[in-house]
Amino acid sequence: MTEAAQQSRAASRSQASHSGSADDEIDLGYLLAICLDNRWLIIGVTLLVTLLGAAYAWLATPEYRADALLQVEQRANNLGSLDMALLGQETTQSTTQSEILRSRMIMGQAAQQAGLDLVVRPNYFPVIGAALVRRGTERPGWAQGGPHAWAGDSINVGELLIEQALQGQPLTLKVTGPTSYTLSNQDGEQLGNGQVGEWLRLDQPYVELLVERIAAPNDVEFTLIKRSETQMIRYLQSRFAVNQRGRDTGILELTLTGPNPQEIQRSLNAIADVYLVQNINRQAAEAESRLEFLEQQTPLIQDDLNSAESRLNDYRATQDSVDLDFETRSMLERLVELEGELNALQIQESELAQRFTPSHPSYQALIEKRRQLVGERNRLEQQVDTLPETQRQVLRLNRDVEVSQQIYMQMLNATQELRIARAGTVGNVRILDNALVSNNPIAPRTNLIIVISLMAGLMLGLMVVLVRHMLHRGVTSVEELQALGLQVYATVPLSEKQQKLFDRFTAHKTRKRFSRVLGKHLGDKVSGPLSRRRHSRSEGGVLAVLDPSDLAIEALRSLRTSLHFAMLEANNNRLMLTGPSPAVGKSFISTNLAAICAQGGQRVLLIDADMRKGHIHRSFNGVSEQGLSDFLVGDTPRDQVIRHTELETLDYIARGTAPPNPSELLMTKRFSEFLDSVGQEYDLVIIDTPPALAVTDAAVVGKQVGATLMITRFRENNPKEIERALQQLESAGVIVKGCILNAIERSASAYYGYGYGYGYYHYAYKSDDQ
Repeated sequence: MTEAAQQSRAASRSQASHSGSADDEIDLGYLLAICLDNRWLIIGVTLLVTLLGAAYAWLATPEYRADALLQVEQRANNLGSLDMALLGQETTQSTTQSEILRSRMIMGQAAQQAGLDLVVRPNYFPVIGAALVRRGTERPGWAQGGPHAWAGDSINVGELLIEQALQGQPLTLKVTGPTSYTLSNQDGEQLGNGQVGEWLRLDQPYVELLVERIAAPNDVEFTLIKRSETQMIRYLQSRFAVNQRGRDTGILELTLTGPNPQEIQRSLNAIADVYLVQNINRQAAEAESRLEFLEQQTPLIQDDLNSAESRLNDYRATQDSVDLDFETRSMLERLVELEGELNALQIQESELAQRFTPSHPSYQALIEKRRQLVGERNRLEQQVDTLPETQRQVLRLNRDVEVSQQIYMQMLNATQELRIARAGTVGNVRILDNALVSNNPIAPRTNLIIVISLMAGLMLGLMVVLVRHMLHRGVTSVEELQALGLQVYATVPLSEKQQKLFDRFTAHKTRKRFSRVLGKHLGDKVSGPLSRRRHSRSEGGVLAVLDPSDLAIEALRSLRTSLHFAMLEANNNRLMLTGPSPAVGKSFISTNLAAICAQGGQRVLLIDADMRKGHIHRSFNGVSEQGLSDFLVGDTPRDQVIRHTELETLDYIARGTAPPNPSELLMTKRFSEFLDSVGQEYDLVIIDTPPALAVTDAAVVGKQVGATLMITRFRENNPKEIERALQQLESAGVIVKGCILNAIERSASAYYGYGYGYGYYHYAYKSDDQ
């Protein structure tokens, strides 16, 4: 190819690169086509994930929920309590009571009362054992004598006392007889032997265990755990929840979840009972404290009342029984009323000061109300000052008496109420509904899990297909190859019959390697029959001979026509076929192209120059020995390496024994002279070489041929990979005349084009035996 042609190809590649980078649009039709082409992979991943979800739902331990209802009543205000309605608020204690319910005080007592300190857990068969036991599976025959528990196996432990260092650590109880057992620690060290109904007492470490019943065969193991108080509380708190029903209703819904319905029902009832008892005790203690305060203050208030009455009587006696007129009496009643309201506000202010700052709206409302009452009292005081001296003194003395008497009566009433409350304290909490466990578990929700698994599997399948496509996006159209400056000589469809021949060849290689491994470890008696199976039937075949009407062969016939004109411009009659990577179909194209040319009347020689992994000899049911490598090293003469086929005008040369230095052998003068001699004897010499990106053999051979064709595989080789192979060949002075797009499949994505990224490609290409 001329230098101008090389420059033209480079310009085409540059233009293709710019156009590919500019085309950043997402073609939804192309993505849909990719998914349709890989529908079985998507379906497989979806089914796999769905089955995993169903297995999880089947194996997961069911979770149950128990619920109960409590009512927290508004507490009646006694003397000294704050009337929040006066301040524009209502006391709602639901949030406070919720936190009290979650406290360690309540949880600790409830856990002890429900017996959560002791855990007795059977050792089930791994993974599926618990699920089988839940479904009533009894001990199968193969599990006889094993350590795993099955349906019907249980023990009753009355009491377990251990030292603090062993709390939270598992102890293993192994049944040794109908009424006997052994106890071991978590390290497997046996601690002691015990009997049913008798205490097992150990000193080092300290253990006291009472087993009341054993209903399990010998060797079955159970795990015993003595929880610490902290572990019990954390275990209960993690599964406990409190929610308020409605707004300001004071109705609390308690819920507790867990795998054991009896345990969570017992635990939730214990929480409600402990909370109710502590509430009653607190109410009783509060009533007792207030009653003590009132009993201390009542005598003092009574003394003040007696003192005020004495002063009033003495004054009336000295003034000869002065009576108040109607207007003065009204002023007196209003003053007494104001003093009572101011005293109540003073008590409320002392309570507010413990909860809020003076800037709080409730505190500001109280200050404003007190300011109004004080202003009204000052106005009345000014009116009192205008009265005659006698009337004024009598009014003030009467006011002191009535105010003291009012306070004294309130104290007596409050004392009596508190004595009654102390005698029949019921608290402000009551249990509306005891704990009840639903018959159906709340988890796992099998239907929901399966639906989610189905959707997740579908998404994962789509993701796998799209990611795989993005990481390896092979050419799917002639235009992509032409954009690289390559002339496409033929597009060869995928042949189903050739695929079967390839599968047979692959199976043969697998049997051969398997028999080699067996022969190495087990001897020839086992490996011999397997290795001889390869001779039982033909493993090869040339598709052009077996099925000349195959679509792939028809495509190669069009290639023969195009190749005829291409070879006219070549300086010799040698044609090299290579590819960018392994498994692109070079041997298939080379063999069948040679057969078609031979059928057309040409004398054709097919040379397998892939001395590492070449397998052209299998297409003719031959062997690899005495081939090209043997001739180049001088072990086999030229006439013996050329083999005849069933086609009279087609000969071939096998690869020969795998040499350690194939590239060096191809660079020898002997190989060049050999090509010159066979070129004069045959009309066409076709050379099959290794992949260009794997080894340098193709670059060595390409310098001695008249034309080179690049074999690319549909959806396997991406443009950057092909471009890299072309650059590697051109850097060695080999100009690729054109390419062949092989193994085109009927797929939806074949109708779309897309942009491709760049990557680094490396292929391992080691020699293998026949």
